[in-house]
Amino acid sequence: MIFFFNINAQSSPNKKIINHLENIYSLKFKFIQKVDNNNIEKGECIILYPKRIYCEYYDIYNKILVSNGKSLVINSDKIKNYYRYPLDQTPLNFILDKKFLISKMKEVEDDKNYPFYYVFNFEYENNLIKVFFDKESLDLIGWETKDIYQNLIQTFLSDVNINIDVEEKLFSIQKYTN
Repeated sequence: MIFFFNINAQSSPNKKIINHLENIYSLKFKFIQKVDNNNIEKGECIILYPKRIYCEYYDIYNKILVSNGKSLVINSDKIKNYYRYPLDQTPLNFILDKKFLISKMKEVEDDKNYPFYYVFNFEYENNLIKVFFDKESLDLIGWETKDIYQNLIQTFLSDVNINIDVEEKLFSIQKYTN
């Protein structure tokens, strides 16, 4: 008797992570972010799916990053004005879109080179994206992308809380552009 096994991207880790991710509507976490291994930033973020994020950086400049799902605004006391980008021109557009993440996880296997995390590598519209999930909780615990200036950005999450109550007005970019 001969058995054929069809091993595809719908393997057990993928299915478990997809099922877990489908039931998440918000995240709150602390982060450490490395930019080209030179600059390290820390802070806290809240993600509200789809595509909304609010981050406060722990720095002397009171840096804020916020997306309302369409635009991404970065503001701080260090700059005289604010930076505003179309969200769809940034890799965060993909990270903040759980439907996109789920669709890509249905197509690829996790990268076996990482023994402590499930890691998925995607290429989409000339963006290379790595997404990290905890092997026990299945929570999103980080990502790696390149920013619009082609700097390698590694973001590592800790103290992740899922499905917290979030007020929509937190993602209003108008108060950060005045």
